[in-house]
Amino acid sequence: MVSDAYRFVLPILAVAALAAFLRFPTVALCLIALAGFVCFFFRNPERAIPSGEGLVVAPADGKVVAIEPEAGGGHRVGIFLSIFDVHVNRSPIRGRLEDVVYKRGAFKPAFASDAASTNEQNVLTIRGTDGSVVVHQIAGIIARRVVCWKKPGQDLERGELFGLIRFGSRVDVLLPADVSIRVTLGDHVKGGSTVLGGKA
Repeated sequence: MVSDAYRFVLPILAVAALAAFLRFPTVALCLIALAGFVCFFFRNPERAIPSGEGLVVAPADGKVVAIEPEAGGGHRVGIFLSIFDVHVNRSPIRGRLEDVVYKRGAFKPAFASDAASTNEQNVLTIRGTDGSVVVHQIAGIIARRVVCWKKPGQDLERGELFGLIRFGSRVDVLLPADVSIRVTLGDHVKGGSTVLGGKA
């Protein structure tokens, strides 16, 4: 479980304890169940990071909902995260975080076709030894807070945690033109372990 969970779990448990003290057991049990769900949401399972040159791994758990060509070359792969998916985000490649840009926007459902262009998001540029990728942390109708823990100039390993999006969201990755796609629409991917693509 990532540390961001404590800001939600501790207040919920405090209110649950108060409810129990005041002899409202049903309320206390409901709050304890809610705290358990929050812990589940913020879970951070171990992942086997694949080795190999030129591989790009999924930045998040979820369903592939978009594979679209980009005007300047390359492809955009969109991953939708339901509230039941793991919501920590991982670096797709080994490289240096060059830039993090926050963009204000709407809070449309994250699976909507125009969510990637209209919703609130963080845009991260990560440059590796043989190219760069751009990652979009996109807020949704429920997830209204995108979080990036890393700062520009920091180095990232492939599969390393860099942030999360709270309570349902979407993550898009812009892959260079020389990366061949290895997933298809509808695939369920795991952050840090599923290979999205690789150099030919």
